[in-house]
Amino acid sequence: MTSFARTAQGLAIATLIAVVQPVSPAVAQTDDSRRSGGSFYAGAHVGFMFGTASATLSDPIGTSSQGATNPYSALFGGVQAGWEYVFPSRLMLGIEADFSFPNYEDASKVLSYRATPTGYASEEYEWLASLRGRVGYDIGAWTPYLTGGLAWMSTRYSRIDLTTGNEDANPANVRVGWTAGAGLDYRFDSRWSARAEYLYTNFNLSGFAFGSAPSRYDTQYDLHRVRFGLNYRFGEIEEKKAKADRGPGSFELRGQTVFVYQGYPPISAPYDGPNSLPAVGQSRETWGTSAFLGVRLWEGGEFYYNPELLQGYGVALTTGAGGFPNGEAQRAFPYPRYNTSRLFLRQTFGLGGEREKVESDLGQLGGERDISRITVQAGKYAVQDLFDNNKYANDPRVDFLNWSLWSAAAFDYPADGVGFSWGIAAELNQADWAVRGGLFLVANQPSTNVYDLAVLSRNGIVGELEMRYKPFDRAGTTRFGVWATTAFAGGYADAVALANVNPGLTANDTVAWTRQTRTKYGLYFSIDQEITDSIGAFARFSWNDGRSEILAFTDIDGSISGGVSIKGDLWNRPGDTVGIGGAINSVSPNHAAYLAAGGIGLTAGDGALTYAPEYVAEAYYSLKLTKGVFVTADYQYLGNPAYNAVRGPAHFFSGRLMAKF
Repeated sequence: MTSFARTAQGLAIATLIAVVQPVSPAVAQTDDSRRSGGSFYAGAHVGFMFGTASATLSDPIGTSSQGATNPYSALFGGVQAGWEYVFPSRLMLGIEADFSFPNYEDASKVLSYRATPTGYASEEYEWLASLRGRVGYDIGAWTPYLTGGLAWMSTRYSRIDLTTGNEDANPANVRVGWTAGAGLDYRFDSRWSARAEYLYTNFNLSGFAFGSAPSRYDTQYDLHRVRFGLNYRFGEIEEKKAKADRGPGSFELRGQTVFVYQGYPPISAPYDGPNSLPAVGQSRETWGTSAFLGVRLWEGGEFYYNPELLQGYGVALTTGAGGFPNGEAQRAFPYPRYNTSRLFLRQTFGLGGEREKVESDLGQLGGERDISRITVQAGKYAVQDLFDNNKYANDPRVDFLNWSLWSAAAFDYPADGVGFSWGIAAELNQADWAVRGGLFLVANQPSTNVYDLAVLSRNGIVGELEMRYKPFDRAGTTRFGVWATTAFAGGYADAVALANVNPGLTANDTVAWTRQTRTKYGLYFSIDQEITDSIGAFARFSWNDGRSEILAFTDIDGSISGGVSIKGDLWNRPGDTVGIGGAINSVSPNHAAYLAAGGIGLTAGDGALTYAPEYVAEAYYSLKLTKGVFVTADYQYLGNPAYNAVRGPAHFFSGRLMAKF
């Protein structure tokens, strides 16, 4: 991540509490009246950790030893829950437990490291938890407090033998320490409160003996954490009803969690390759929890912050298909990882005339706005937040799971490892049409999260025209988009040519030699159309030139998809939805030749290839359990996975649980 991006995230975290504090009295009933009694609360936090690590490696024991102190710093996020009691004297006593997880880009950072002539050892942290007592004094809306207690940290020890190259790794080693600090709570109302907190955490000297060599690694940590959080109080609490305030300083908080379990039985395959679906079959799960904070800054100005905890794996580590079957599997994290998924400013300029109501939703503040308007959005977010939307196939958390159904699959949009980028976009909206365009940062080479601001020519440009109409009084939308991405990427034909003149090398070995600044371009076309009050249909076509490496999304150069969405009110289940869809995916001749010559893409590459188009069929039933809670059963057929006619077909069965508030 660039220093610009990290600084922007840090500033947003550091100013979060200050931004949301000036809530109108119509929302925040924060007078100085006393409160008393007990309450249970839960919430989430983000923050920054820094400190020092003292490490000693004896390798082998008694023969060679190296010790030193290393600095460490990282962003993190997590959850907390606790109980507190406020006495009539305003004394507050409480107990709290919390878990924190590293930012996914920092998760591979080592806490400490040390090397000797025969080995290299390191320790990484997987999660950090504490159980603490709290004592404070309630001053109306404010409660300063002191806190302290036990701390636990799970770490991964690793030693690489410098003579053989072998690694001896041992994950999930839990060590015990202590933590103490102070903080300040601020109550917005009887339910919601914000917090700023400092914690010092110490883990005394402890060690690990590796089994593969007579070596021992001993470490000690002094860690400092500054974190900010939000809490929600449960139970019977007397609340003052007030009309929702939508003036400057007011805010809305929403959240969701999505769990997907997916697997497939054994498939027919003469071999497995690096990016293959294992022939023996496999099942994996993904989980994500998101919070969406929106703050009104001034007339038309809005600030959005979307922290997420992400965990899990797609089957085959999210490889083995162009149209990958789990839209929630853009990551592979054994433990939850924090990510600042969205962090942006939005400014809307009303042009007058008729107005429309806007419902409060994830990433959208409720209220009213001019239909005729100009909107500018800048910061970090997903390109598909604004482009390539479709009413019936757009979000794997609620509708189709397959990548080639919920998206224009050949649209290699700018994105980091979990699907987001920094950029700026503008939109002109009218009653029957809209036009929008955006400029986004592009990673400096495929499958990385590093942006090079010194090379501003490496970027992604997207433009889209949206037309809205009502044939037979049924709403429909057509979107046409064009895009071009300039990046440091390899050429498929060049890589194959080099492999042919270098016996013993594959195209995957030579593609790095061909990387230079190249431009990939493409287009997409999307339609959604209401057929009846309960039935809607969609179709998409997307294409790219297929000459250079896929940078961010998936190994698809051409895709056509379509399907229907049916609401459950036809059988007296208005909250339920049935979806049926299909897609045909392909790659260019150059791309196919690259894969056949041993090339490895982001999601495809069996080491060889008997080319055939990839076929996808998907059907799902989404059942509404209660308000905001849905469970989905999903089936997918995948023919010629990753374009290989000698593999498959594969039958995927999935279960999805989604809840939001």
